[in-house]
Amino acid sequence: METTEIDFTSRDRISWVTAIAFSIFHGLAIVALFHATWDAVLVAVVLHWTCIGWGIGMGYHRLHTHRSYKTSKFVEYFFALCGTLTLQGGPVFWTALHRIHHQNSDHAGDPHTPRDGKWWSHMLWTLFGEELHGDTEVLGKYAPDLMQHRFYRVLTRWHWVPLVLLGLGLLAVGGWSWLLWGVFLRVVVGLHCTWLVNSATHLWGNRRFATKDDSRNSWWVALLTFGEGWHNNHHAHPTSARHGLVWRELDLTWLQIKLLAWLGIVWDVYEPTKDQIAGKSLPLESAV
Repeated sequence: METTEIDFTSRDRISWVTAIAFSIFHGLAIVALFHATWDAVLVAVVLHWTCIGWGIGMGYHRLHTHRSYKTSKFVEYFFALCGTLTLQGGPVFWTALHRIHHQNSDHAGDPHTPRDGKWWSHMLWTLFGEELHGDTEVLGKYAPDLMQHRFYRVLTRWHWVPLVLLGLGLLAVGGWSWLLWGVFLRVVVGLHCTWLVNSATHLWGNRRFATKDDSRNSWWVALLTFGEGWHNNHHAHPTSARHGLVWRELDLTWLQIKLLAWLGIVWDVYEPTKDQIAGKSLPLESAV
């Protein structure tokens, strides 16, 4: 893969579309707190699981980006649709940026390394630079496998449409409380949970493996993201469908993948062997 030509450290240009959208969502997320109902909260929890757990964890991250397992095109497309409901861009955009992150992790060219600032890695990186969410021509070279499918190209360009349709549906069925909790508050919580993987797990936690970056394992980020917080494990074994590599490292996304494999819905699930894990492990006294 060639070196990225995108300057992710540029702070000369604000992405006004992103800045305005995020401001509106954060504002209405606060409003949602004053319109809480038990059914609205339940809708938000179910959608958080579906959109972050399935869309990001099982979909964008472990399937579309790293190809940790195989499944039917129907399931691939379904997970991609779930991913668009997080306001994190379409599948080509997300996959390309994450592959660039692994290519340059905590070095020049990493879109969101804490070495450029803690808040930069958490969310400021999304607010500056070029608006690339729908630009498949620029980012498509980092996700050529997805670019072969018209579905992914169209979904990336129009990634905001499924979220708008979901919002209209929630408003029609459950009113303003469902819309505020199921879209605005739920999206904001999901964004910050995902951004914590970019920031917190490159700053705090334990290092089990010797990697060329600052990645660390964080149990509390793992709880918030259904297993994505075992980030040092992931950077050591990026194509592994399993991020929590021992029983005490709870990885709900991995458990869901195992269930789908048992049902025959996914197959060729990759998991590193014990020898591969031992070969990259740091001495016990160094794994802090």
